[in-house]
Amino acid sequence: MTCVYCSVDEQCVNPLFEVFEGGDFVLSSYRDVEDSATTVQIFFPEPEGEEDATRAAAMQALKAALDLVGVSPEIKVRTFPDEDWTLSYRLHFKTTVISPRLAVVPTWETFEPSPGQKALRMDPGMAFGTGNHATTRACLEYIAEAEPTATFLDVGCGSGILAVAAKLLGFGDVRGFDLDADAVRVAAETAAANGVSIPFFRGDLSGIMPGNPTIPPADFVAANVLGPVLIRFASRIALLVKPGGQIILSGILDELYPEVKATYEALGFSERSSKLIGEWRTGLFVI
Repeated sequence: MTCVYCSVDEQCVNPLFEVFEGGDFVLSSYRDVEDSATTVQIFFPEPEGEEDATRAAAMQALKAALDLVGVSPEIKVRTFPDEDWTLSYRLHFKTTVISPRLAVVPTWETFEPSPGQKALRMDPGMAFGTGNHATTRACLEYIAEAEPTATFLDVGCGSGILAVAAKLLGFGDVRGFDLDADAVRVAAETAAANGVSIPFFRGDLSGIMPGNPTIPPADFVAANVLGPVLIRFASRIALLVKPGGQIILSGILDELYPEVKATYEALGFSERSSKLIGEWRTGLFVI
């Protein structure tokens, strides 16, 4: 097994996942609690006779994403036996207790939930969004703190973790969408792994995707996307929240949060509270 990787500042991680287009290559990340940087990486087997070409393609896919984000760290390569690769990401993904009502548990770990606590099973190889990143964790905390509502919508569902958490915690009609077809597939797999049924579908906020479906508004909306996206599509996102409803706005660097907040307040929303984890601020708004 081969790994192409580099270290970047934490604030670059979400943007890299947004812009990465690696075809069959899958981008993943981890951050050692004792390190100030985050490692982003691509694991892949190298078919015999095609080692150089496969490695070059992986490096180019990672470099293209780094260029779009505007950073240029050194890209490195390492190889190791398959069994070591299988164990490597397990070292960085442990059970995360979000609250007395929710824990995110790797599929290979044994975990006994407390009374009234739900265990959401995840495999970090499935997709970005395991509950370890600050933005995902803040969203999960808000969902676990909320009174379940009749309808819930996950905007930019990624791995589907937020929608699945909502369903496990008693929200009614839960749905989610993402522009990425692979994310929609993975989200459905996450739901199935947790024994819940959730309609995930392809959709985009611009409304220009061919066949873009009509997305019904919900009582509770989670939008864990990048701050600039929240600003750019604010008027569209606002329509996804029912009158009297709530929305989690996440994926926002703290320095950009005042602009996001002002944008949504101009549309009639009021901030109920916010959470700062590291460099990332997440807000809960009502309308």
